[in-house]
This record gives sequence, structure tokens and C-alpha cells, in this order.
Amino acid sequence: MTTTTRPADTVGEVRRPGRWLALAVLVLAVLLVAVDATVLGLATPYLSEDLGPSGTQLLWIGDVYSFVIAGLLISMGGLGDRVGRKRVLLLGATAFGAISVLNAYAATPELMIVARALLGVAGATLMPATLALIRNLFHDPRERSVAIGVWGAAASAGMAIGPIAGGFLLEHFWWGSVFLINVPVMAVLVLVGARLLPESRNPNPGPWDLVSVALSLVGMVGIVYAIKETAAHGFAWGTLAAGLLGAAALAAFVRRQHTLPTPLLDMRLFRSRGFSGAVMADLMTILGLSGLVFFLSQYLQLVQDRRPLEAGLAELPAALGAVTAGLLAGRAARRFSVRAVVAGGLAAVGLGLAALTVIGQHTDYPLLGAALLVVGLGSGFSFTVTADVILSSVPKERAGAASAVSETAYELGAALGIALLGSLVTGVYRDFTGPAGTPEAAHESLGGAVEAAAQLPSGTATELLDAARQSFVDGLTLAAGAGAAVLLTAAVAAWFLLRGQQLLDGEPVDH
Repeated sequence: MTTTTRPADTVGEVRRPGRWLALAVLVLAVLLVAVDATVLGLATPYLSEDLGPSGTQLLWIGDVYSFVIAGLLISMGGLGDRVGRKRVLLLGATAFGAISVLNAYAATPELMIVARALLGVAGATLMPATLALIRNLFHDPRERSVAIGVWGAAASAGMAIGPIAGGFLLEHFWWGSVFLINVPVMAVLVLVGARLLPESRNPNPGPWDLVSVALSLVGMVGIVYAIKETAAHGFAWGTLAAGLLGAAALAAFVRRQHTLPTPLLDMRLFRSRGFSGAVMADLMTILGLSGLVFFLSQYLQLVQDRRPLEAGLAELPAALGAVTAGLLAGRAARRFSVRAVVAGGLAAVGLGLAALTVIGQHTDYPLLGAALLVVGLGSGFSFTVTADVILSSVPKERAGAASAVSETAYELGAALGIALLGSLVTGVYRDFTGPAGTPEAAHESLGGAVEAAAQLPSGTATELLDAARQSFVDGLTLAAGAGAAVLLTAAVAAWFLLRGQQLLDGEPVDH
């Protein structure tokens, strides 16, 4: 079977004036989401000291955003296709800014978890809308490839800006300030976007099926919750029930999509080997990376005693590599092939993670920086090309739903990665043997151990910190090894699933 460029996408279409300025506005939304995801890791030690969450609560603070956003992305992508992507984006951006204030002033771990969940609801409107609007702004396939590269580079730039800006804020203000930076960015996005962005929607959308919305949310949250709890605490009947409920809800969701005349998610998209392979690559990449990323900032600050700004700068090579790769990815995929670039990128990420399995408490920075650069380059190549494949595989009126699938894979991978690899780090960490009198809080998190050590005599504190830090590093290297195995396996799978895929003038061709 050969999939060729659809004439309806290009014939009679003109290049919209102001499209690059409109892209700049969409980039603000991408930057915001990326910054929000990265600053949380830097703020975790301070948040832990102030709010005193348990280890389980700390994981929920880290991953409830991804749980909720993964459950709602498909629904919000479909909503944008129906009522207007610009409208959904601007409403979501307004809500995102307002809820960021609630995050900043959360006074208890429970309130922080709720605030992060609400932020996920608002965040679910942003990413599908930005990609879908790019699909409708840029009708020329080569221009669209460039725009997607800029979009991906912006997300990676946010990875760099987040730690640096967050580090600066944490050194001069309290941890809540890292959330307040969302407010002015959102204000600019809403005011400028209202003037520059064109409205677009599916001309024959059909109703927004609320039953499908509920089934997708219950299904995603139930499955991810069950995996997280099992990884953290072992088997329990309540966890099994949640997982079975989630699986049943997802099965009902799929069946319902096959019966609806205008489904929330067109399941026929997955008949394309290229589409399915690209979605798989996104999910596996983030799954392998996210658990490590969540704990890397803690390693730099609490194990290696770096200041927040210094820790943010230490993570810069990953973002610089991803920005560079994102801008070159489309050209590389057209010159070689989709599978060569995606599989090669995944393999590079796997090798970078494998290099991190040898780090210790006092590892010199060159090894860490080089590994992060390789990880950034690999992920930048992979993510940019898969986004192009996914968007180009569907008619533009279904762009919201297709981009929502891509983002759902991303967020679901993040949730699963933090749940599985994060729980692996936590499980190894809790088993350390400290000196006599070590408080129980020291076994909950490394931040708790640092706080407990401050209340102990010098010799005992040093012994406690050394044991806790070594146990944390042991868990981190184990998670890096597991992530490397996931990514190298995904590289092999992508090589076969994306066989025959090419970007000719920006469009994928499936032989």
C-alpha cells in the first residue's frame, strides 16, 4: 500500500500571511508546558521541606499532572476539532495561568496534588491545539516540517529555560515562584493569540460524546494508577480492581468509537503502520526517560550539593542537543528515511542512559554532560519526525484528534515512567541502612534524609547522608539501566514498524 499526498490538503490552498508570527504565539504555549514540567523537579527538595509530603505523596505530586492530562488529551483534541482549536487553546491558557497561582500557594501536600491535577485539566487543552493549528496554518509540506521542527525545538528550549529560570527563582524566592512564571506568559499568549491565530475546526464534527470522554478518563487513570501502586507497594486487591476497571473502560471506549458515526477518536488511524509506529516510539521514549528526569535534579542538588541554578545549567546539554536535532530532523528524514532517523534517535537515547549507569556520588561532570547531550540529540530527532508522521497521516480536519493521540502517548509514557522507574528508585532508596536513631522520615525521600541530618550530631549526620545518598544513586543507576533497555528495545521495534516510511516533500510514504 502506498500513501501519497492528499490533493485536498494542498490544491487550491494558499500560504497564509502571518503564519510564522502565529507560530511564534503557539511556541509560547509549548514553552509554558515544557517549563512547567521541568521546574517541578528543581523545586521538589524545597517543596518537600516546606510541605513535608510522604514518599508516595511526592510521587503523586510529580505524576498526577500526567495522569489527568493523559486521560483528557484525546477528549480535548476532539473538542478542539468540534468547537474551534483557537477557542479551546485560549480558554485553556487562561485556566492554566489561574490554576498556576493555586499551585504556587498550596499549603499542604493534599492541596498540591489537587492543584497539579487541575493544572492537568487545563494543560490537556494546550498541546493538541498547538499541533493541530500548525497542521492548518502550514499547507505546504516542507514548511510544515520546518514548523514542526520549530515546535519541537521550542519544547526542548523550555527544558533548558525551565531549570535555569527555576534555579534563579529558587535561589532568590520561595518555591511557589516557579509556578507564578506561568502567569505573564499566559497573559501574552491570550492577548496576542486572540489577534493572530486563525480559528479552525472540523466542518462536520458531529457531537462531542461525553460517554467517550468519561470512558477515556476512567480508563487511563485506572490503568496508570494500578501500575503505579503495584510498582510502589506490591500487589493489593484494591489496586487490581482499579486496573481492571481501567481496562474495562478502555475496552468500552474502543468499542464505542467503532460504533459512533463521528467518533471522538477514529480507530482507523491505527491501521497505518507508520502512525502506530510513531505513537509507539513517542510512548517508549518518554517512558524510558521520565523516571530518570524526575530524579536527576534531586541527584544534582541533594547528592552533589549543587545550587538550584547550577543544577539547571548542568541539565542544559540535553536541551541544546534536542533543539539542534529538532531543527535538523525533517531534512535528515527526507535525505535518509523515517525509520533510520527515529530508530537511530531511540538507540542514541538508550546508549546515553546506559552511560549513566556508572555514575556515583562524586562523578565528574563531563561524563554526565556528554550523556545528557547524546540523550537530547536522540530524543530531538525521534520526537520531531514522529510528530511530522502523525500529523501528515490524517486529513487536516482530524488534526486535533491525531495530535491528541501523539500527546497522549507522550503524557502516558511520562506517567508510566515516573510510576515504574520512579517507584524503582524509591524502592531501592528506602532499603538503606542508616546509623542508630535514623528517623523514619529519612527513609521516605532523600529530601527527608537531608532534613533529618540537619537535626543530628555531625558524625551521625555524615554517616546518615552518605548511606542515603549512596542508596539513592543505586536506585538512580538501576532506573537508568531499565530506561536504556526500554529505549534500545523501542529502537529495534521502530526499525521494523517504520519500514518503508519516508518524508517526501514532508509527507510520509508507506510502501
